[in-house]
Amino acid sequence: MLTLTYQNHSSIPVEVEGIVPEALRGRSVAEIERTKILHGNREVPLAELFRVSGSAEDEQITFVGDLAGVHWIGAKQRLGVIRVEGDAGRHLGSELDGGTIHVSGDAGDFPGTEMRSGLIHVRGSVGNLAGGAYRGSARGMTGGTLLIGGDAGHEVGSTMRRGLIAVGGNVGDLAAFNMIAGTVLVMGAAGQRAAAGMRRGTLAVLGGTQPLLPTFREAGRCRPTYMRLYAAELQRRDFRPPAEFGGCEWQQFTGDLLTVGKGEVLVPVEA
Repeated sequence: MLTLTYQNHSSIPVEVEGIVPEALRGRSVAEIERTKILHGNREVPLAELFRVSGSAEDEQITFVGDLAGVHWIGAKQRLGVIRVEGDAGRHLGSELDGGTIHVSGDAGDFPGTEMRSGLIHVRGSVGNLAGGAYRGSARGMTGGTLLIGGDAGHEVGSTMRRGLIAVGGNVGDLAAFNMIAGTVLVMGAAGQRAAAGMRRGTLAVLGGTQPLLPTFREAGRCRPTYMRLYAAELQRRDFRPPAEFGGCEWQQFTGDLLTVGKGEVLVPVEA
C-alpha cells in the first residue's frame, strides 16, 4: 500500500488529479515523489507537499492528514482502492470509472460528479452536486454507487442517468433535479423543488419532502419489493439504513409531467 501523508499547512488549494492507483503502479517511491501536482497555480513535485512511503504495486493508496483543501482525489480513477483518513476536498472521485474510494470524514462539493462506475463511500457529509453534472454537461452520474453517511447539499443526482446514490442524512434543494434515470435514496428529509424536471428514475425520501411541484400527481400507495433489496444491498456495503426503510408503506407520486413524466417520488405514508 502507498501512503501519502499531507504535510502542507497553507490555505492555498492543492489539486492531485492523476494521483490514482493505475498511474502510480510500477513506479518507485522516487518516481512517485517527482510526480507533478498543483499548489494554487504552481506546479510542484508531490514530495513538496506529501511524505511518500510504501508501494503502489497492490493498487491501494491511503491519503493521511488534513485534506479538506486537497481537491480531485481519485478523479478519473479506473481501478484499485483509495482511502482518505479524514476529510477530503472538492471533486472527490469526479468521473470515477472503476475502483473504490473510502473517506472516513467529510467531502466538499462535486463528490462523484459524472462518475461512470465504481464505489465512493463517504462516512461524513458532503457539499453540493453529489453525483451530479458539471454546468453545461448533458449527463451527471451514469453508473456506480455513491454512499454518503451524513448530509448532502443541493442538487444531489442532478441530471443523473444511471446508478445509485444513498444519503444517510438530509439533502438540500433540487434533489434529483432533471434526473434522466437512476435511484436516489435519502434517509432524512429533502429541501424544496425535489425532482424538478425528472424524466425517469426514483427518488425515495424517508424523512419526507417539502411540498412537491404541482406537476407531480399521486399514484397510490405501495410496498415495493426492491426497497427491501436496496436495504439488504446497503447493509452489505456497510451503509445501515433505518430499520423501517425496507418495509414501510410509501406514497408514490409520478412526474415531472412537464417532461417525460415517468419518474417516481416515494415518501412514507406517515411523513
